[in-house]
Amino acid sequence: MWYQKIIQIFKIRDLRNKILFVLGIFVIFRIMANIPIPGIDAQRMRDFFEANQLFGLMNMFTGGALDNLSIVMLGLGPYITSVIILQLLTMIFPQLERMYKEEGEAGRQKFNQYGRILTIPLAALQGFGMLTLLQRQNIIGTLSPTLILTSILTITAGAIFLMWLGELISEKGIGNGISLMIFAGIIADFPNQIRQIFVTWDPARIPTYLLFVGMALIIIASVVLINEGRRNIPVSYAKRVRGMRMYGGVSTYLPLNINPAGVIPIIFAMSILLFPGMVANFLGGAGGWVGNMAQSVGNFFQNPWTYGILYFLLVVLFTYFYTAVTFSPKAISSNLQKMGGFIPGIRPGRTTANFLYYILNRVLLIGALFLGTIAVMPSIVGGITGVMVFQFLVGGTALLIVVSVVLETMRQIKAQLQMREYETF
Repeated sequence: MWYQKIIQIFKIRDLRNKILFVLGIFVIFRIMANIPIPGIDAQRMRDFFEANQLFGLMNMFTGGALDNLSIVMLGLGPYITSVIILQLLTMIFPQLERMYKEEGEAGRQKFNQYGRILTIPLAALQGFGMLTLLQRQNIIGTLSPTLILTSILTITAGAIFLMWLGELISEKGIGNGISLMIFAGIIADFPNQIRQIFVTWDPARIPTYLLFVGMALIIIASVVLINEGRRNIPVSYAKRVRGMRMYGGVSTYLPLNINPAGVIPIIFAMSILLFPGMVANFLGGAGGWVGNMAQSVGNFFQNPWTYGILYFLLVVLFTYFYTAVTFSPKAISSNLQKMGGFIPGIRPGRTTANFLYYILNRVLLIGALFLGTIAVMPSIVGGITGVMVFQFLVGGTALLIVVSVVLETMRQIKAQLQMREYETF
């Protein structure tokens, strides 16, 4: 039973300490998300984020830290953006690609270090842009140059501190720290969305609410199904005799996930879509042709049809791009050949790589279309049911991150339990 698993988890000291460590980091994150920088009008901030879809989406991923204008208002956005930039640069600079793909763990550590360094100027730039925008919208008062510099340094330090907390979770806790921090930011808004349901409750709309709940359950089930779905490719190993022993001669399979890119394409697409809107809002008060052009760009991206179509297309494109960066059929084919493995009916080497490309592209099409549909699902369900609250239950990045992080964390906890059971045995 599930409660027996929970009891078993907390009986194991090491595993219990890891879980408590992660929960402690979450508490620190939530405390920092409620420490504002000085000189803001809280009600104006809330009204601004409710009226602006793009910034409302950013606020959701920071767990309300942005509309509080807290010291961690940027969340993990600068770090994620720096990783996106570096991964895009791997397609331009071969040396960076070799570092990421061919130099093993040492290369990936150096690549991650570059991402941390790039996070600092990006956080400072985003912090300055956000403060300037809020001043032009009369949401915060006019800040002196000293206060602006102090606020930028505070915001940058907050972003770096969150990045460090995420890496601490990866090192000393359980699961991927960055994903868990984003997960914590999303779940933090859960009580507020529950409250909105009761505030807007209308008995006359009970059939609509039931339709909403039914669609939510179907979508959650499909997310779990696709996220766990795999295409197994059979692999056999030739028998080898070494001395008096025989090795190989076994059959196994190579699993290809239907959604090999996880939630990364949606995060990439969201970052790209948010950037023009942020620049347009930043330049909107400049006046002249620059201000007019910025206002036109802002209106273009705030159109729900334009936003939805671009969001869907970018998610599909980034799914293929990220998979191409992280998954190499040629390298897998080479490794199989070195270990004496082969796919039945397929010649080793280039033929195996071409076969893997063929299977990957077919599987990836399903995963890309699924991710794109999930990304725009809140707008679709909201348009059908008229219920716009509790949106992370019916699609989008939030739902996929929540489901993926929960499944991955459960898988890692299960592996820890099995490892200790083997040790006991």
